[in-house]
Amino acid sequence: MGALTTTFILGGARSGKSTFAARLVMESGLERVFVATATRSDEEMAVRIARHRTDRGDGWMTIEEPLELAGVLKTESREGRAVLVDCLTLWLSNLMFADRDIERETSALAALVRGSSTPLVLVSNEVGLGIVPATPLGRRFRDAQGQLNQAIAAAAPNVALITAGLPLWLKGAAP
Repeated sequence: MGALTTTFILGGARSGKSTFAARLVMESGLERVFVATATRSDEEMAVRIARHRTDRGDGWMTIEEPLELAGVLKTESREGRAVLVDCLTLWLSNLMFADRDIERETSALAALVRGSSTPLVLVSNEVGLGIVPATPLGRRFRDAQGQLNQAIAAAAPNVALITAGLPLWLKGAAP
């Protein structure tokens, strides 16, 4: 396996994208930083967060940051590290509920991804393959997620779509 470079991981819910992303970082041999964007909004989400932490295992520095993702990536990016962000979908949801400027936040993150010398592995859901959401908020979210995914895919040198735990490399090559 080659050296890890910035990689954007897309997939549906429960597709194996988080497991695949964590494996990429673990196999890199670099110091591992996990940036979690989820918040413990209810008991079910707390259980999910605990399960993800257990699945990752030891050896990770974990930072919980639901909103200021670009700032955390600037601070935590350095030589000898790989940073895993899981996930951009929850980050986007947090931004929307905080009434943040989605276009500005997306542009800032894409610029950081494009210029990063630290390997970043960013995880996001592909939400545009299903039915059209029934509510204006749902449609706004789906559209913003599609735009965010396009911006990060354009900025990252490698992009993989995960289905049933298997990667399909859309851009670049397997590290």
